[in-house]
Amino acid sequence: MAHSNPLLEHRDDEGAKIGMWIFIFTEILLFGGLFLVYAVFRNQYSEDFHTAAFELNAFVGTLNTVILLCSSATVAMSITAVLKKDRKTAMILLGITLVLALVFMVNKYFEWSHKIHEGIYPGSELMADLERGELLFFSLYYFMTGLHALHILIGMTILTVILFKVRNGSVNDDKIVLLENGGLYWHLVDLIWIFLFPLLYLIT
Repeated sequence: MAHSNPLLEHRDDEGAKIGMWIFIFTEILLFGGLFLVYAVFRNQYSEDFHTAAFELNAFVGTLNTVILLCSSATVAMSITAVLKKDRKTAMILLGITLVLALVFMVNKYFEWSHKIHEGIYPGSELMADLERGELLFFSLYYFMTGLHALHILIGMTILTVILFKVRNGSVNDDKIVLLENGGLYWHLVDLIWIFLFPLLYLIT
C-alpha cells in the first residue's frame, strides 16, 4: 500500500502570509525612507520644488491613480470569485487587472517620453542648468516613479503566474494563499502610488 510523503503534503499557509507581511513591511520602510528624503529636500527647496512640480501633468497622474484603484478592486474581487469556486470570473478579473496595469505603464511611458523629449532627464544639459531644488525634484521623480514602475512589472509577472495557476486549478478555494499574497503585493503597489501621486503632482 502506497504511503503519501508528509513532506510533500506540508503546507504552511500562515508562514507564507507572515512572510508576505514581513516583505511588505520592508518595502514600506524603503519607500518611507524615500518619502522622508523628499520631505526634507522639499522643506529646504520649497520654491524650486513648487516650480518643478508644475512641469508634471496632473491629469495623467490622476488617471493613473484611478487605474490603479480599479485594478486593486479587481484583484480583491478575483479572490472572492475563487472562494466562490467561480474560476472563470476570477480569471477574467485577473485579466482586467493586468490590462489596467499595462495601461498604467503605457501612460507612464508617454509621460516619461514627453519629459525626455523636453530635455528633462538625468544627465541632460537642461537638468544640469536647473536650480538645485528643481534638479533634486526631478531626480527623485525619476527614481521613485521608476522604482514604482519596476514594482508594477514584478506585480504583473506574479499575477500572470497566478492567473495560469487559477486556470489549471492549482490555485482554488482550498489553496488560495498565493492569490491572497499576490493581491497583498498589488495593494502595496497601489498604496505606494497613493502617496507618490499627491507628493509629486498635487502638492505645489
